[in-house]
Amino acid sequence: MMRALFAEIEAAPGVERESEPARPMKPRVELPHPIPYQGSKRLLAPRILSYVADRRFRRLYEPFSGSAAITIAASHMRLATEYVIGDSLASLAALWQHILSEPAALADQYECLWAAHEEGSIEHYYRIRDAFNQQQDPAHLLYLLARCVKNAPRFNRNGLFNQSPDKRRLGMRPTKMRCELFGAHVLLRDRACVMTGDFEGTIAGATGDDLVYMDPPYEGTSTGTDKRYYESMDRVRLIRALEGLDRRGVPYMLSYDGQSGTKRYGDYLPEHLDVKRIELAAGRSSQATLNGRNETTIESLYVSRSLLDRPRATETRRAV
Repeated sequence: MMRALFAEIEAAPGVERESEPARPMKPRVELPHPIPYQGSKRLLAPRILSYVADRRFRRLYEPFSGSAAITIAASHMRLATEYVIGDSLASLAALWQHILSEPAALADQYECLWAAHEEGSIEHYYRIRDAFNQQQDPAHLLYLLARCVKNAPRFNRNGLFNQSPDKRRLGMRPTKMRCELFGAHVLLRDRACVMTGDFEGTIAGATGDDLVYMDPPYEGTSTGTDKRYYESMDRVRLIRALEGLDRRGVPYMLSYDGQSGTKRYGDYLPEHLDVKRIELAAGRSSQATLNGRNETTIESLYVSRSLLDRPRATETRRAV
């Protein structure tokens, strides 16, 4: 069913600060979040999607999916008819495929890995990490993400997972993980497909009836010995891709540059792009906390102007 549903995909090669939500928010609903990931947009998702909450799309593309927090929230809102979860990290894409197709087996594998920790032995974690780096098993990756320090994956220069275990906790308990896996499965089954590979290939089939949400690695976060992301993102290439979306009339939203305390990550995108930049207060910085600092993170959300054309009476903004 899903192969036929997404045959088309598989064939395809000014600044403001948010002062209030773009529209009234419904009471928070606890959505499933099976993949714990530092930098996940789980908490920001309602505010990000509030800028398009009165629209409906044929398809939502999330080519830098990670925890797929935007896809999960959008599916709960029935924002689109179909959803495309994409990532260049093959084991992460495979993990999402398991969630969509066989959550029970994945939950069983996770439970076995979690139960074998031998009273919190960190040696068990390192054994799983070594096994993952050799075999790239999705269940191993799920365990590592749940157990690693601050849920903050790190990769070395060779692309191998090298984050240490969090010694204060054992990771999400199997019973809760099973609920999270099945919750995501129910929200996305028969409506989502997974694509592995480069982001431009993932969004190649997007049209004006679709919405593309991108959360690529920020500048300065994917270099050095302890990369926060599996792959870096070339700024010039990203801008060219956005220019292509503008030419094709494809609406998009992009979380890209930001600031933590006094440190900026990346420059603002050029003004010739058909987008508006909105600053979102993202709360306390997880990375700063990891390094013993108390800093607030501000993230830039770039929104296609076509998505903001219609005025909203409830919208309150102020210029930066």
